[in-house]
Amino acid sequence: MKKIQSYLSLVKFSHTVFALPFAAIGFFIGTRAVGFELLDLKLLGLVLLCMVTARNAAMAFNRWADREIDKRNPRTQSREIPAGIISSEHALIFVILNASLFLLSAFFINPVCFFLSPIALIIVLGYSYTKRFSWLCHVFLGLGLSLAPIGAYLAVTGHFHVLPILYSVAVICWVAGFDIIYALQDIQYDKDQHLLSIPAKFGLTKALIVSSCFHLICALCIITGAWMLHRDFGLGYLTYGSSLCFILLLITQHVLIGKGDLSKINISFFTTNGIASLVLAAGTILDFYI
Repeated sequence: MKKIQSYLSLVKFSHTVFALPFAAIGFFIGTRAVGFELLDLKLLGLVLLCMVTARNAAMAFNRWADREIDKRNPRTQSREIPAGIISSEHALIFVILNASLFLLSAFFINPVCFFLSPIALIIVLGYSYTKRFSWLCHVFLGLGLSLAPIGAYLAVTGHFHVLPILYSVAVICWVAGFDIIYALQDIQYDKDQHLLSIPAKFGLTKALIVSSCFHLICALCIITGAWMLHRDFGLGYLTYGSSLCFILLLITQHVLIGKGDLSKINISFFTTNGIASLVLAAGTILDFYI
């Protein structure tokens, strides 16, 4: 049990709450787009398995790729690999196992998902090295998580559509915005280690402005998505209400950080964003049935 907890901690399993609700939105939009009244539970299970295993592979690979960086950073020295709780070899085996399960799950969904699954893996694994050559690493992280609504929609329909793509753009901007806030903790360390990030390149004040701009674009995408759901599927108060709550929680995290008060960064990063994604998904999905 302790070993399982160590691996769950390695991949920050609780942070699955960020992307999984958007995958659920994509899945239910796809379900209604093809006219299904009843849920395909087997397909839903495969989509969830794809989401969890892809994220596990990405997070574990990130920890493996950053093991030497984490060892030198006082804030991250206690992470599982630098602390010796999980060996780098076992972490890499864990990555390979989850990546294999992801590909296998995609195979059983449909040909489109299977053929695109290696590209998805390259994106989510490749993020780990972006901070070494680009201060846009936050956008790459968002790109990885943004595959959730598109992938879930493809699993149901087998084709692309503008609505899940719009939610994917929202995810890119949402994640990039809050990852910039999270990176404020390591400004000096990133500079010392020649690692690239928006806070390290532009400083705290400008980084917060960039984060706000990303979240403004995200808010516009979320509102547009709610309008399209109303237009195409007749969704109403719950969708608009949950979208408004999501946007208010985006604003809340910037209020919490203020002008650089990092003492509340965990509340800003995890609590508000986790609640925001859950509320948005719950309101939107319930609106399909009420």
